[in-house]
Amino acid sequence: EGQDMTVCLGNGEVKSCAVVKYSAAPPPTTYALLQEKTDLKLPPANWLRENPQLGSAGTTVLGSSSKSKPFSSFGMAYDFIDCIGDDVDVVSDSENIKKLLKIPYSKSHVSMAVHRVGRTLLLDELDTQELLRRSSQTGDWTWLKEIYQRLIDQKWQRKKKSKEHWYQKAILSKFLYYSINGDGAAEPVTEDMIEEDEENGAEEYSSSWPATFTSAMSEGLRNDFVRNIMWTFEDIHMLVGSNMPIFGGGRYPAVSLRLRDSNKPINILTGIDYWLDNLMCNVPELVMCFHVNGIVQKYEMIKTEDIPHLENSTFSTRVVKDIAQNILSFLKSNCTKEGHTYWLFKASGSDIVKLYDLTTLCEEAEEEKYQNPFTLPVAVLLYRVASNLILKASQNRKHYGKIRTLLLNCVKLLDPEKHPQIIASAYYMLSELFQLDELPDEDGGESLRAGGSEDSYSDEDREEEEDDDDLTEDGEDMGTYGNRSRPQDDSKAVAVIRSVGELSVPEKYKSTHQIRPSCAFPVSQDKEERCRHVLSYVLKGLKAVDGCIKKESDLPAADPNTPIPLKYEDGGGNGASEKGISLLLERGQADQKHPTRSGMIPDSWQHRMKLQLFLKASKAYYVLSDAATNLLKYGRALRYIKLSLQCYDAYCSVSETLRPHVLQFHSQCLSLCGDIQLMLAQNASNRAAYLEEYSYQTKEDQEILHSLHRESSCQDFSMATDLAMDPEYQLFVSCRCYEAAHDMLTSEVLKDQSSDQLSQVLRRLGNIRNEMGVYYMNQAAANQTEKRVKKSVSAAEQDLWKKSFSFFEKGMKDFEAIRDSTNTALLLCNTGRLMRICAQAHCPVSADESRGEFSPEEALYYNKAVDYYLQALRALGSRKGHPAVWDSVNWELSTTYFTLATLLQDYAPLSRKAQEQIEREVTDAMTKSLKYCDLQTESARQPLYQYRAATIHHRLASMYHSCFRNQVGDEHLRKQHRSLAELHYSKAVSLFLSLKDAPCELLRTLLERVAFTEFTMTGQSSSVAKLKSLIGAIEIMSEIRHAFQLIQKELLEEQEESPDSPDRVGGSRSGLDLQEVLKLIGVFEPSFSFLLLQVIKLMTTSKRKPR
Repeated sequence: EGQDMTVCLGNGEVKSCAVVKYSAAPPPTTYALLQEKTDLKLPPANWLRENPQLGSAGTTVLGSSSKSKPFSSFGMAYDFIDCIGDDVDVVSDSENIKKLLKIPYSKSHVSMAVHRVGRTLLLDELDTQELLRRSSQTGDWTWLKEIYQRLIDQKWQRKKKSKEHWYQKAILSKFLYYSINGDGAAEPVTEDMIEEDEENGAEEYSSSWPATFTSAMSEGLRNDFVRNIMWTFEDIHMLVGSNMPIFGGGRYPAVSLRLRDSNKPINILTGIDYWLDNLMCNVPELVMCFHVNGIVQKYEMIKTEDIPHLENSTFSTRVVKDIAQNILSFLKSNCTKEGHTYWLFKASGSDIVKLYDLTTLCEEAEEEKYQNPFTLPVAVLLYRVASNLILKASQNRKHYGKIRTLLLNCVKLLDPEKHPQIIASAYYMLSELFQLDELPDEDGGESLRAGGSEDSYSDEDREEEEDDDDLTEDGEDMGTYGNRSRPQDDSKAVAVIRSVGELSVPEKYKSTHQIRPSCAFPVSQDKEERCRHVLSYVLKGLKAVDGCIKKESDLPAADPNTPIPLKYEDGGGNGASEKGISLLLERGQADQKHPTRSGMIPDSWQHRMKLQLFLKASKAYYVLSDAATNLLKYGRALRYIKLSLQCYDAYCSVSETLRPHVLQFHSQCLSLCGDIQLMLAQNASNRAAYLEEYSYQTKEDQEILHSLHRESSCQDFSMATDLAMDPEYQLFVSCRCYEAAHDMLTSEVLKDQSSDQLSQVLRRLGNIRNEMGVYYMNQAAANQTEKRVKKSVSAAEQDLWKKSFSFFEKGMKDFEAIRDSTNTALLLCNTGRLMRICAQAHCPVSADESRGEFSPEEALYYNKAVDYYLQALRALGSRKGHPAVWDSVNWELSTTYFTLATLLQDYAPLSRKAQEQIEREVTDAMTKSLKYCDLQTESARQPLYQYRAATIHHRLASMYHSCFRNQVGDEHLRKQHRSLAELHYSKAVSLFLSLKDAPCELLRTLLERVAFTEFTMTGQSSSVAKLKSLIGAIEIMSEIRHAFQLIQKELLEEQEESPDSPDRVGGSRSGLDLQEVLKLIGVFEPSFSFLLLQVIKLMTTSKRKPR
C-alpha cells in the first residue's frame, strides 16, 4: 500500500523532508526488548524465514542477495514515471546516496553508473569486479571489461572479505530476528504488490500507445525495495529506495534498530550512515543495542537530530549538505548527454574522483553500442517519460521540445532489428507532436522554443542551481581494497574532482555549465514544413514496422489493376466510376482475421502501429493538399490528395473496422479532391504547369508509397485523383467526389454527427451541379451560334438542355436543404437563362437567313424563363439580403420581357393572332419590362436601364404612332393612341437626352415625333391649329441640336485620336454608326425644310386674309 506521510526533520542547519511513496512493509510493530545476556550468536527459531517486518533485509544482511544490482534505479523510475525528467534530481538506492555523501570521509572505492533523463540523474552501483567476473560467463559486460582494463591500473583488485565481516553480518541478522515481536513464523512477503504496481504502470501507457514493453521488464529491472521515498534534502529532490527495517516502540511511532559492539566506538562514517538512513526513512529515533562478543548488554535511545553530535562521530550536517550539493552540481554539469552511460569512479584510498563517458569510449573503440546492457533500460525509460509527458502535453505544449528530445535520444540508442516496436512507437509519437490542424499561437510558439534541446535542460525555473549524485550500494564503511590505483590516462575522463576535500567547500561546484542548445523543437509557422516533419517520422516508423514483418522477396505479386477509362458514357450506370470512388464501407465493416497482404497478423502491434501511421500520413498529405489549393497550385494539390487517399486506401486494407472519425476525415478528403478537380476544370489554360506539378514526386513520398504498396494496390481512388485533360470529365469526377462524401456523411455510421460538414458538402454539391449545368448550357448556346439554318431542334441539343436542367434542379435541392436562398435564386436565374436559350433555338430561320414569325415554342420558353426569374425573386424575398443577386435577377427578368415584346413587335405572328391582340401582348410585356427597369438605384447597370426604358418608350410610341396612322373610324380610340404616342415620345426623348451617349437614337426619336406631329396636322382644318402644330414641330426640331452636338463631339474626339486616318463612312471607333447618322440627316434636312415652308405658307395665307 502506498503511504504519503511527510515528516520534516533537521536541527535547524539542514532541511529534510521525506514522503513515503510506496511501502511493501506492514505498519511497524513494537520491537522486542531483548533481555540482558541474550546470546546473539545462537540463531533464533525464526531465523532466515522471510518476514514482512524485515522485508528483504533479513536476507540481504547475510549477503545472500549482495550481488550487484546495476539497474535498481530503473525499476523505481518505471514505477514513478511521473516524477522522472523534471521534478526529481536523483533516483537511486539509499545505499548509493550514503556512499556518495561519505566520499570526503571514506577511503573506500566508489564505482557508479550515471544516466541522465531530462533533469533527472539515475545512479546505480557498478560493481566492476562482480560484473567483470560475470562477463566471463555471460559475455554481457565484455565492453566494460575492455574499457576498464584500458583506464584502470591492472593491480587494483578487491580483497576478499574477512571472517570478522561475515561474523558481524550474522549476529546483526540474528539480532533483527530476535527483535521481531509476536508470531515469528509470519507468512512470507509476496511480491504481488510490486508486480501489480508494475503491471498497472505498463497498462496505463499501453492503452495510449501501441507499444508495451513486457520484454524490457526483464529480471533486475524490478523495483524490489521495501519502500520508495521522495526525499528532499535542502533543495535536492531524490527518489530513494530503502530496505531498512523499521520498528515501533519508544517515544515515537517509528524507530530504527542498530547493533553496536561496546568495544568499538562509533566512527564518523557509521554516524553519517545512521543519520542519513533515519532522515530518508522519516525515522525520528534510533535505538542502539550494545553487545560484547554477541552478548546483549544494554539499549540506548538517540534522537535523529542528536546523531551528528555523538562522541567520536561528530560531523557537521552543513558539510554533508555542501557535499550533496557539490556532487549533484558536478554530475549535472558533466553528465549532459541523454542516453549516454557515465561512470563515476574513485579508487580505494584515492582522493581523485573521475567521470567517464562510457558510451563515447565505446564508440571510439568501435565497440557495438548495443552491447551496453544499460542501453535498453535507458531507452525504455526515455520512451516512458516521453509517453507520460505526451498525455499531459495536450494541456501544456511547452513539453513538446522535451518530448521530442527524449524520443530522438531513445531512438538513437536502439537496434532497429531488436526493438522495432519501441522505435516505431517513438516515431509515431514524434509525428503526433506536430499540430496539423492549426498554427500554434505566438505564446505557444515561444514556450515550445524554450521547451528543451537534445543535450540541454535549463535549470532557470528552480530557485537555486541544483546538483546531482550518482549512487551505488555500499560494501562497508572502511575500504578493504589493495594497492591504490593509478589511472593511466586522465585525458579519457569527462571531468575530474582533483581532491575529495573540494566537495566540502560550499558551492565549490555550481551547475553553471551552459550546455549548447542543439535541437530545440522546430516551431514552424509553415504548414508544409510541419507536414514534412510528420511524414519523415511516419516513414521512419513504417520502415521499423516493415523491417520486422517480411522481406521484399516474400511480397505477393500486385493485383492486376482494371484500367479506368478517362471518358465516361452517360446513361449507363457509370460502373467504373462508381467502383472508382467506392466508399469502402462494406470492406471496412467486415471482420478481418486473416493476415494482411504483407503478412501482418491482425491486432498485432505491427498491425495497430501501421493503422496509426497510415492515418497520420493521410492527414499530413491532406493538409499539404489544402495548403497547395490555397496557393492555387492545383497540380500539386491533386498529387497530395492522391497520396492522402492512397494512404487511406492502405488504411482500409488493413483496418478491421472504420471508426466514425476516420470516415469523417475521409469525407473531408473526398470533398477537397472535388474542390481540386473543379478548380482544374475551371483553369484549363494552365494545364501544362499543373501536369508538371502533378508528376513531380519526392524520394520520401516514393518510399511512403512503397510501404503502402506492401498492404494495398492503392488503386481504389485512382479515378478520383487522375489528372484528366477533359474539363467535362473533371467536373464529372468533382461531382462524384462530393456525392461520395455526401453519401458517407448521411450513412448510418455518421448521420447523427457533423451537421457542419454535411452543410459544407451540400453547398459544394449545389455548386458543382450548377457548374455542370452551366457547362452544358454553354455548350448548347455554342451549338446554336454554329448553326446557320435552323429547321428543327436536334436531339443532341435537347440532350444538352436535359442534362443542364437536371443538374440545376439537383443543385437547387442541395441549396434548399441548407436554406441557402441566395444560391437557390442564382440557380433559378441560370435555369431562366437556359429557358431563353431553348427559346432562341426554336426561332425559325429560312434559307435566306431571314427569320419568320414569332413561334408559340419561343413564347412558351420565354414565359418559362419569366417564371424562373420570378421564383428567384421570391426566394430572395427582398433586395436587402443580397443586393447584387437581386439586381442581377431583376435585370434578367426585365431583359426577358423586353426580348419577348421586341420579337412580338418585330416578327408579329399575324398568321395566328389579330393585330390588336399582338399590340396588347406587346404593351403588356413592355410595361412589365419597364416595371423591372430600376432607374433609381445608382449602379453600373443604371445607364443600361435608362437606355432600355428609353427604347421601350420609343418602341411603344412608334407602335401607337402606327396604330394612330392606320386606325380608321373609332375616334375615341384614335385620341387615346395619339395621347399615348405623345406621352411615350416625350419620355423617350427625355431619357435619351439624359444618356449623353445615344445621339442616333435621340435623333431618330425626335424625327419620328416630328413626323407624328406632321401627320396629326394633316387632320387639322383650322390654320391656327395647324400653325400651332407646326411651331410645336419646330420646337421639337430645335431639340435635335443636342443630338448634333453629341455627334460632333464624338467625331472631333475620334479625329484628335487619329488625325491621319481617312474618313470612314461605315462607322467610327466610338461606336457611332456614321451610315445611320447620314441616313437620319438625309431625313432631317427635307423634313426641316418642309416644316419651315409650311410655316411660311400658313403665315402668308393668314396675312392675306382680311382681319
